[in-house]
Amino acid sequence: MVGSPNMAVNLGGIEMKNPLNTASGTFGAGAQFEGFFDPAILGAITCKGCSAEPWQGNPSPRLWELPSGLMNSIGLQNPGVRGLIEEYGDYLRGLEAQGCRVICQVVGHSIDEYVASLELFEELADFASGIEVNVSCPNIAQGGAAMGATAQGAAEVVRALRPRTTKPLIIKMAPTNVAEVARACEHEGADALSLINTIPGMAIDTATRKSRVSRPTAGVSGPCIHAIAVALVWEAHNATSLPLCGIGGVSSAQDAAEFILAGATAVSIGTAHLYDPTAAQRILPELEAWVVSQGVNDINDLIGAFECEI
Repeated sequence: MVGSPNMAVNLGGIEMKNPLNTASGTFGAGAQFEGFFDPAILGAITCKGCSAEPWQGNPSPRLWELPSGLMNSIGLQNPGVRGLIEEYGDYLRGLEAQGCRVICQVVGHSIDEYVASLELFEELADFASGIEVNVSCPNIAQGGAAMGATAQGAAEVVRALRPRTTKPLIIKMAPTNVAEVARACEHEGADALSLINTIPGMAIDTATRKSRVSRPTAGVSGPCIHAIAVALVWEAHNATSLPLCGIGGVSSAQDAAEFILAGATAVSIGTAHLYDPTAAQRILPELEAWVVSQGVNDINDLIGAFECEI
């Protein structure tokens, strides 16, 4: 092999110079990490999810550290689409100009709220290379169940949003009914899937008999969910032809490589950035070295290359 391998990938129409992305909500808008490394080295960043209007999120306490992960009950606090773009629009436009693709995330508690958020991004975020849709938001009209917990629910969201943008549409999936939801999203015109979102968990203070966070349950992330996330990426890879972005407990190049072998085109780093702000900068050259060690010239040759006897 001569020279460095090709690390460029295509995530549903988003041309990334390497497979590394950031998980929404763990990397802000990228500017927050400028003091640690240059975010422009990444293939993409996914911004904090935004609704049409600002959300306050949940009351504190919002975080509880686990032995191998983190529980969060942020409640998708965000400044709204206008607030995000007013503060970071110029910065994000600069990232795009340097070849780091910017993915904006849409959130909502109803179809109408998703549509309103997307339409604002369409109007104001000329720099965005793609739109990620967080279908794990609770559907207030149906008792708080996740919008995308069922194939029907996810399909309704994608069906409503697909005609309203020509940008690549990535659906961020909950860790439930993966195969069925993946196929439904593909049928309605999604361009890619990202999975998984956090897994519901509980932490009880045995002295007070109350939750460690402000809600009874919270989202678990970090290394403790990595093996589950890899399995669900593999399940989605076998259920659909859509490109995938693997998310869940990536803290090393080996973790990222597992996702790629299981079928992921791209990999998002999330919780690791909270305890090692330079995680992405460290992982990128290690991932390239792994590609070389596999004797290939192109990382795309390793997507879905997991060898299974059954």
